[in-house]
Amino acid sequence: MIYVFLAEGFEEVEALTPVDVLRRAGCAVQTVGIGGRVVRGSHGIAVQADITDDEARLDDIEMAVLPGGMPGALNLERSPVVQRALEQCLAHGKYLAAICAAPFILGHKGVLSGKKATCYPGFEKELKGARVTGAQTEVDGSIITGRGPGAAMAFALTLVKILVNQEKAEELAAAMCLLK
Repeated sequence: MIYVFLAEGFEEVEALTPVDVLRRAGCAVQTVGIGGRVVRGSHGIAVQADITDDEARLDDIEMAVLPGGMPGALNLERSPVVQRALEQCLAHGKYLAAICAAPFILGHKGVLSGKKATCYPGFEKELKGARVTGAQTEVDGSIITGRGPGAAMAFALTLVKILVNQEKAEELAAAMCLLK
C-alpha cells in the first residue's frame, strides 16, 4: 500500500497530484489523515482522507509520500504514525517520497546523507548531508524528493516510473496532455 500522509496545513497540489496519478496508474493508494479524517490544507481546502492515522496498517507499506506545505510538513514530522511509517520503510527497504518542505523530515532523520535530493528553496540546510541539486525531482536509491508545487506532476510521474514502469509514466503523461 502507498500511503500519502495529510497533516493540517499540507500543500494540496503536492498531496493530491500524486494520489490522482498513482491511481490512474493502477496503484493502491490511501490518503491518511493525521489526527482525523478531514484535514485542511495550507490553502483552506478541506480533504477527506481515506483513513485516519490510527487506522493505517504499516506492515503492508510499500511507499510513504510526504507532501510539503506549512505547517503541514512540521505536523507530519511531529506525528508518531508518520515516524513509524518512515522507520518501517527504512527497515524494509521501501520507498520514501517527500516534496517541497517535507524532505527536511528525511534530513532530520539523517537518511539523506550522501544522497542527491531536492527541496523547496530555503530548506536546503535542513537536508543534512545531502547533495542538494535544485532539480524538479531527484531519485537516489529508495529516496525520492521533489522541489515544490510546480514539480508535483513530475514528482507523481516519477513515482509511477518507479512503482510501475517508464512506459506507464509516459502513457499517463501523454493522456494528460503533458507530451506532444
